[in-house]
Amino acid sequence: MDARNRRRWFGTAIRGLGLLAVAATLATGCSGDDAAGSTGRAQAPAAAQTADDGSTRYVNLGDSFRAGTGVRPLVEDSPIYCQRSSKNFAHIVAAEENLALTDVSCAGAETADFRAAQHEGVPPQLDALGMDTDVVTVMIGGNDKRTYGRAIELCSQAADTNPLGSPCTDRYGQSLIEPVGKDIYPAIRAALRDVKVKALGAKILLVGYPWLMPPTIGCYPEMKLAVGDVPMIRRLQTELNDYGRRAAEDEGVRFVDMLPVSVGHDACAGPQRWIEPMTAQGPARVHPNERGQEAIAEQVRKALAN
Repeated sequence: MDARNRRRWFGTAIRGLGLLAVAATLATGCSGDDAAGSTGRAQAPAAAQTADDGSTRYVNLGDSFRAGTGVRPLVEDSPIYCQRSSKNFAHIVAAEENLALTDVSCAGAETADFRAAQHEGVPPQLDALGMDTDVVTVMIGGNDKRTYGRAIELCSQAADTNPLGSPCTDRYGQSLIEPVGKDIYPAIRAALRDVKVKALGAKILLVGYPWLMPPTIGCYPEMKLAVGDVPMIRRLQTELNDYGRRAAEDEGVRFVDMLPVSVGHDACAGPQRWIEPMTAQGPARVHPNERGQEAIAEQVRKALAN
């Protein structure tokens, strides 16, 4: 694994909404099951279906929550770094609605990866769009400026010093939240503008992120965050959701809000969880599980129907 790809894989594991797949993932790269049928280099720009029969063309863009990182099996012959699941919500929606899907979502993606190659053999995600695109789903922003990943990384480390207090909030506070409005909001707006230009006339949905944590207390050590830092992580998620909604409204794009429906399904919700905790194995850590992908698919289908 070269230095750049190792860095981007680390982004999948620890940064925004890759969040915390920790050292075991880095050491092994992926399990044998994850690698089956996959290569380190894309054989084509995306996992695509032709639509010569006039069916609706659907393109899926975004990061690890969109790719379905941690949910097996992976899309056959898809880039291994992207950890693109064949059971992510885009594949569910496409199958249920009979859409011709092109899925270019990729773990660790930032808004900049819409315009530039994320890895060797992984083209800019906007390349998948065209004037014949009918539907586009987008989930992006969590990895920009390492905002989510930096918060989780620093707060997880701080929890060791005072698991019942608020060591991360006390030390870093607002500095972890400021980039959302300052940097991520304009980046999402710019990304949505680019999507609109490339897929003129398409129905575009910006999908928000589901809750990772409950409002208070948490579930240390399954989610290694100090009790007093849980509200700050919730505030960070609220900010990202609110600014995502604002970006969508500013650009005339439909926003799919996952926060209301994911209440009670965070990583601390036990059998009801849609998010896997930090103690889960491999890249599934702090990502939507299969139930989570199904829940996102349901909300996307509802939005497409309106």
